[in-house]
Amino acid sequence: MFDYLIIGGGSAGCVLAARLSEDPAINVALLEAGPPDTNVLIHCPAGLAVLGKNGQANWKFDTTVQPGLNGRRGYQPRGKVLGGSSSVNAMIYIRGQREDYDHWAAQGCPGWSYDEVLPYFKRAEDNARGADAFHGSGGPLHVMDLASPNRLDAAFVEAGRQAGYAVNPDFNGASQEGVGVYQVTHKNGERFSAAKAYLAPNRQRPNLHVFTGAHATRILVERKRAVGVEFVHEGHVKQLRATREVLLCAGALQSPQLLLLSGIGPHPHLVERGIATVHDLPGVGENLHDHVDVVQVVNAPALKETLGVSLAGAAHIAKGIWEWRQQRTGPLTTNFAEAGGFIKSQPQERTPDLQLHFAIAKIVNHGRTTLWGHGYSCHVCLLRPRSRGTLRLASKDPFDAPLIDLNLLGDRDDVERLMRGFRLMRQLLQQPALATLGGREMPDSAQATTDLQVEQFIREHADTVYHPAGSCRMGKDSFAVVDPELRVHGLQGLRVVDASIMPRVVSGNTNAPTIMIAEKAADLIRAAQKA
Repeated sequence: MFDYLIIGGGSAGCVLAARLSEDPAINVALLEAGPPDTNVLIHCPAGLAVLGKNGQANWKFDTTVQPGLNGRRGYQPRGKVLGGSSSVNAMIYIRGQREDYDHWAAQGCPGWSYDEVLPYFKRAEDNARGADAFHGSGGPLHVMDLASPNRLDAAFVEAGRQAGYAVNPDFNGASQEGVGVYQVTHKNGERFSAAKAYLAPNRQRPNLHVFTGAHATRILVERKRAVGVEFVHEGHVKQLRATREVLLCAGALQSPQLLLLSGIGPHPHLVERGIATVHDLPGVGENLHDHVDVVQVVNAPALKETLGVSLAGAAHIAKGIWEWRQQRTGPLTTNFAEAGGFIKSQPQERTPDLQLHFAIAKIVNHGRTTLWGHGYSCHVCLLRPRSRGTLRLASKDPFDAPLIDLNLLGDRDDVERLMRGFRLMRQLLQQPALATLGGREMPDSAQATTDLQVEQFIREHADTVYHPAGSCRMGKDSFAVVDPELRVHGLQGLRVVDASIMPRVVSGNTNAPTIMIAEKAADLIRAAQKA
């Protein structure tokens, strides 16, 4: 029997486990389906190139067939390990725009405006640059500039300046707009995941119990109150009970999946899957969306300092492995997408609606397709897509992957914005600072010059940058799943705390906002405990 049961040991779950167990009188259990975060590929930043495509710490989900992608399936890697996706992601620290959170508040979510969530970002943060009006120091999550940046970062930033964009040294400061080099969640040359930041320092607390390899299969509900969880652990079906609350932190794909498996969701779908309806909640699995993204690759054989597949590249990596093992410095401290920016698809936009990720390698198909030789690539993604999809069950078997339909490019506005973004990205990459390095755009994108060709290229190559959100939307209307205190509507003792609660995905990478959500949730839970 525990006071709180936390389902999911990802970014949000690690935060809640640490914060709630600060009170020695409170017993907390954390369940994670994946293993402990002991794999060296997790801690070596460049290991993300492998983690993104193998199954060692990755659920490796695929979407359903996407008509907007010309019938292709999208790829949805999610962390299956302590730390969740913060243990396998690109480690970029981005919060989004002030307007994102003010929009949440305006949509019926009081308490979630930018001014109200900024203190939680700052409380979480230990920024190596120090504290200021926008940043914190001394928090659990270490944030820093890249220790060994690639020289191409400066070339990209200069190319952005030549293209007419402002140079922005802090995307999380007063303004997001411009080009620059990303800050990352690193410390001492290693990835600094939520597990390292929040869980590792507190694992010895006697009131904190962590179960790995624990696959949750059902939330136990009695008389409209969540009272526990059923899970498979070490080959056996087990149950744990919660005296206070069950906290669901399984992410935008698996939080709605577990609610549905538990009979919490739209009644017609539950009937279709042969699951008894415990609580008819029509919004579960609705409003699913993600940042849609497309890549241009530049072949540059002379740039041997990029991470490429060649004899010279192999020697570079071998030297980098030795340096990282000995000193925790060098090329293997890269997060690949080292530089980037936030730009407007057209001048009349109030805030940037596109994000750029500049990668120091030739990366396509999420790194699952090998491109020989050296070069670089750039992603452009749509920050506020209008397309909305659904999360549904394939069956009532909790070990079956869910049906993930993001409806990518289902809204014509998304297509047109991404087309404009593709052309702006090409213009930036053609500026002298990069063009003089001798690279050449790869033929499959270079031949896309007319509007029809650009659209066709996007439909044939676009996917997401793994920021699913919105499937357990926060709000007060009939299709909202949780209220502004993250309590599931119509049930007691159950909250959802992860990116699934976002009414609209933030304008940027989602790890830092997810940590913020959990920091705020910890305060909401403690306030309810005292009431």
